[in-house]
Amino acid sequence: MDIPITGVFSLYVSLCLLLLRLSVVSGFSPIDHYLIDCGASEATTLDAYHRRFTGDASDLGSGLLSATRTFAIAESSPSVNLPPIYHTARVFTRPSKYAFRIRDKGTHLVRLHFRRFDSSNFEFSDSQFHVSANGFVLLNNFTGMDTQTPKIKDYMIWVDTDVLRITFTPSRKSKLAFVNAIEVISAPKDLIADVAQFVNSKKSEKINGLMKIALEAVYRVNVGGPKVTPFNDSLWRTWVPDNEFLKLSDGSKRVFSSARIKYQLGGASREVGPDNVYNTARVLSSSDYSVPNLNITWEFSVIGGYRYLVRMHFCDIASVSLGMLYFNVYVNGNLAYENLDLSAVTNWMLASPFYADFVVDGESSEVLTVSVGPSNKSMTHAVDAILNGVEIMKMNNAMGSLDGEVCAESILKGWQRRNIGAMVLLIAAVCLLAIASLFIRRAIRVKDSVAWSPLSMDISEDNLMKSGIQPRLVKA
Repeated sequence: MDIPITGVFSLYVSLCLLLLRLSVVSGFSPIDHYLIDCGASEATTLDAYHRRFTGDASDLGSGLLSATRTFAIAESSPSVNLPPIYHTARVFTRPSKYAFRIRDKGTHLVRLHFRRFDSSNFEFSDSQFHVSANGFVLLNNFTGMDTQTPKIKDYMIWVDTDVLRITFTPSRKSKLAFVNAIEVISAPKDLIADVAQFVNSKKSEKINGLMKIALEAVYRVNVGGPKVTPFNDSLWRTWVPDNEFLKLSDGSKRVFSSARIKYQLGGASREVGPDNVYNTARVLSSSDYSVPNLNITWEFSVIGGYRYLVRMHFCDIASVSLGMLYFNVYVNGNLAYENLDLSAVTNWMLASPFYADFVVDGESSEVLTVSVGPSNKSMTHAVDAILNGVEIMKMNNAMGSLDGEVCAESILKGWQRRNIGAMVLLIAAVCLLAIASLFIRRAIRVKDSVAWSPLSMDISEDNLMKSGIQPRLVKA
């Protein structure tokens, strides 16, 4: 059941969100901010977001790329409905690197944009490649086969060096790698917390060191609300509606609020979650004198063998008074947070955002679930559970990889072995040709020595007579 919104109210909400968005954009200015349009010779502006991408073939962008066999290509008839960064691409036929000078050490947002298009020079079906960044494997044997529509791979990487290097390496079975655009942005210091709660069926304990790993954003979901585009997010992220992930929602309803979100020092900031996420939610409420005995559950497909950081966003925009909302939080069916009291964790303030981070193991079923539901402290005639947003981020494995059991060093060594193998074959072929040529020349000499060998000049006349050869007298 949804709470209806009139047309006038919708317009009012839209105007409020626009004003909030303008204040958000002006509030965050990253120290490292690289926007690269790969394969372009001029700067490109995304009209919808007013973001300016520098062409990597321009004077400003060319210094970032280190490659010996690379080509810039452009689509002959680009669609006007696609952002211009997808009209060009950079193609690599051997390992190549982009090097970004880092001034602000810490977590950085790295976004890779991919889209295949027709080209008379290259066949994108031949593409299969690896991407690594400062020792982390981001993509392994990526083909780009499903990138006829733009695909964005979104990462958060800890950088403690002066340079962030992003390397593209064609795989053994491939002729090329490609990329359409790259973003490297220093993240706010509060974006990734170093501590989270590890939850499984056997235990719940705190784990540390999350800031210095690599994360891949697998899902960003705006619960109960519409799609949030980069235009409405200070970190230029995209949040999708929760409809396709909603598994159990009996008794739940969506709520919207036009009230100002009250960000507090030490709590969730606008960079952690935008207003558009905290202004909407899905809630569970008692409709009579009894608390409902059910949960709202969302289900996500994941890849087994990895740990995942699950971030759940909460903001009480539905309660009529403080101290009335208590509920439980579950991850993969395990109790992650019992009797969550949003009033207490937000310094007794409604419409103030709060988030909780949980780490879970990827299940063998390759399904990850999150749920909220009433607790033993829930009240009748009140909101009994709420959720505003969900983020699910894959954590790198023990090999430093976000995609497969492979490390960045082995990828480069594999390419070197491939080249050494090709060189060995070439040298062997040259040696065989040389040996064959030597045998042919030697055979020719043997034949010549038998058929045309001249007589020795010191043979005596008696020996000639004995051999039956008659000497000839030559007149002087």
